[in-house]
Amino acid sequence: MKRIAGHISRTATAAAIALGLSAPAAAQETPEHMRALVAGYKAAFTCSATFNAGRSPESIAALELNRIYPGYREILAELPAAKIDRARKMVSVSYSEQMPPRVSAWRPHLGCAQLPIGAEADVAAELPRVTLAAVPQGNDKPWPLGDKAKPASAADLAEIIARAFDGKTYGAGTETSAVVVSRSSELLGERYRAGYDLHTSQRTWSVAKSIAATVVGIAVGDGVLKLDEPAPVPEWQSPLDPRRGITLANLLHMSSGLYSGQSGSRTDQIYAGGARITDRATEAPLDALPGSRWRYANNDTLLAVRSLRASLGSDADYLRYPFEKLLHRIGMRDTLLETDWEGNFVMSSQVWTTARDLARLGILYLNDGVWAGERVLPADWVDYVRTPAPQQPPALNSRGEPGWGYGAQWWLLGERFQLPKDGFMAAGHRGQYVFVVPSLDLVIVRRGYDESGGQQFDIAAFARDIIAAL
Repeated sequence: MKRIAGHISRTATAAAIALGLSAPAAAQETPEHMRALVAGYKAAFTCSATFNAGRSPESIAALELNRIYPGYREILAELPAAKIDRARKMVSVSYSEQMPPRVSAWRPHLGCAQLPIGAEADVAAELPRVTLAAVPQGNDKPWPLGDKAKPASAADLAEIIARAFDGKTYGAGTETSAVVVSRSSELLGERYRAGYDLHTSQRTWSVAKSIAATVVGIAVGDGVLKLDEPAPVPEWQSPLDPRRGITLANLLHMSSGLYSGQSGSRTDQIYAGGARITDRATEAPLDALPGSRWRYANNDTLLAVRSLRASLGSDADYLRYPFEKLLHRIGMRDTLLETDWEGNFVMSSQVWTTARDLARLGILYLNDGVWAGERVLPADWVDYVRTPAPQQPPALNSRGEPGWGYGAQWWLLGERFQLPKDGFMAAGHRGQYVFVVPSLDLVIVRRGYDESGGQQFDIAAFARDIIAAL
């Protein structure tokens, strides 16, 4: 244990980044708790990649674990191999002689959920589940209603897509797993890495935030939520609590004013520690007045989705809502929305889906929120999410380069990147992108496994090349 403790101390800063901790906070973690977090991370990712995506342990090690932040990889290497129980669809990772292993368990539609630290595996039977109508199949339907499609890419477009997989043109060492280029009714180009196909899902990382905003938009259209009224977070309802003034719009704009540490995430306990969203995402005090600053924070998204659960008032209705109102309605049949152990959607990051399903999401936005002639989103929602938020990220990023703008859980690139002004984008860690350009009737999806902390895929350059080819 002394060797482990010393090792964790040496790699605290790198591990802190991986967990969403600021360096000072990581330094306060005990070696035992850090091991519990890392074991939970290993169990969660192994569970999801195994049972959501059908991946092998070797593939999971190579792409999910070994390309994460170096300090985190080193801690992972100290742990024993994950035990995969295929009969019970459960993964466990031991980390302590005194404590039970960390456990993550799979359920239909809802994917994997971590049990709390200290919980025995048998209690996984109590995890929330959702009952849905039969998922409509689309193998015999034309794109995008179904999967019957033959990409009609020209040679120059196919060549550009091929370069996205070469690991150098759009970023040295980047690792592309899928590309889909589509118009609203025609699949223009598609390619997958070896061993992947149109049904292979990946974690979306923060592309999930744009899916969350879509679900919230439907709820606004249904009258379940109101943008400019205080977010109905039950934990903030004391008359002494100033957080009662945070609106749903503040959350969508990343302008809650809540304290979120140096990294802006502060979700290590939820993502790796098996904590409930209702405990951790709701606990931060105000650090600035609501609406007065922009600060990227996972908790803002989680709190918007928490507001939906509170407003619906029925846990069963809440678990069905995203599937019935969005996913299955637009043919996103291969998408799973993971939850914490209380059944709260972790829709800031933990969504698993395919490149084609993300293209369908983009096509919904191309069509101004209408799908197959039926309005899914409120008439003004597409304009809302791509309108610059009142407060914006810094104009220059940490490298002194032009930074992205921000709408409502969607990013804005536009003219500063020599791209169409009306383009907007969902973006996630390790190179997940959905770029939507209504004026060109165009959606570009790129999925990847870019190394954490390494060079990331240049989506702006790729999009410029695609547009030029078309």
